[in-house]
Amino acid sequence: MGISALTPPTRPEDMVETILEFPDNRLLISLCGEFDRNLAQIEHQMGVHVLRRGNRLSVIGDQDAREQAAAVLRSLYARLESGRAVAAGDIDGAMRMGRPMPETRLESSDQIEMFSGGDFELRTRKKPIAPRTEAQKEYVKNLFQNELGFGIGPAGTGKTYLAVAVGVTMLISGAVEKIILSRPAVEAGERLGFLPGDMKEKIDPYMQPLYDALNDFLPAKQMQKLQEEKRIEIAPLAFMRGRTLSNAFVVLDEAQNATTMQMKMFLTRLGEGSRMVITGDRTQVDLPRGTASGLADAERILNGVKGVSFNYFTSKDVVRHPLVARVIEAYERDESSGG
Repeated sequence: MGISALTPPTRPEDMVETILEFPDNRLLISLCGEFDRNLAQIEHQMGVHVLRRGNRLSVIGDQDAREQAAAVLRSLYARLESGRAVAAGDIDGAMRMGRPMPETRLESSDQIEMFSGGDFELRTRKKPIAPRTEAQKEYVKNLFQNELGFGIGPAGTGKTYLAVAVGVTMLISGAVEKIILSRPAVEAGERLGFLPGDMKEKIDPYMQPLYDALNDFLPAKQMQKLQEEKRIEIAPLAFMRGRTLSNAFVVLDEAQNATTMQMKMFLTRLGEGSRMVITGDRTQVDLPRGTASGLADAERILNGVKGVSFNYFTSKDVVRHPLVARVIEAYERDESSGG
């Protein structure tokens, strides 16, 4: 990449620094960000100081933090060299992963065989998607390797978002013929019959998070065309009964709100050439009191079954606003203390 790094002798004031040299000043400007915003983000989260001197960046701090920050800066510069932009989320991902940003791209399910422990990136029609934590990386890897995968953890950890990204990647590559996204239409305080509009208008609000994810990966016109061709379907869980879902990438979101019978019904829809992903948060069950969650039962019954993977997320994997992670941690502490 043409980046050199050296650690100069310790100065009298014991301020140790690592100097990184970047040959392309235009890319260096993008790396620093407007008003050095990107450098400020790295400084704040990694506990270092970063000073710009011409085409060099000086990273000052203790050895571990300095080396990690230098690795993040190198990886982000490599990302810019490959023609990809650097946003706040990309910086956050590089810092969480603790090593270079993804360079290997997975464009079809066959390419998972090329994965050898390195990082990778999913290619969608609108933008590339990269896991930002170790748990997310393992989750995506398992979705390519297993016919049935579970993603379990709190909101904001990317369970559904990454599952839909994998589905879009596999659809684009031809590994599957269609994407089917589903959710239980649990009545959270309002009964569907009393909501205004026809059935689609009543159900769409429950499905909106799935639409949002797809809109991030596919242009509007292409998404509309795929829906018209029934190559993308978004429907409540109840609509899955009696179907056999073949050559499809199927996602059941908010699975903690599926009953045991609904979960069994859904899992047995899996047809030839299909993959299925079940996502949910065990702490957000909206089922009536006394009704068992199908997610908990499936987790217990299917653990250890060949071809089924389970991936778990914690507040450390939250990729929304940093405050979301702190909110989740506060609730977890309260629950563990019996509050």
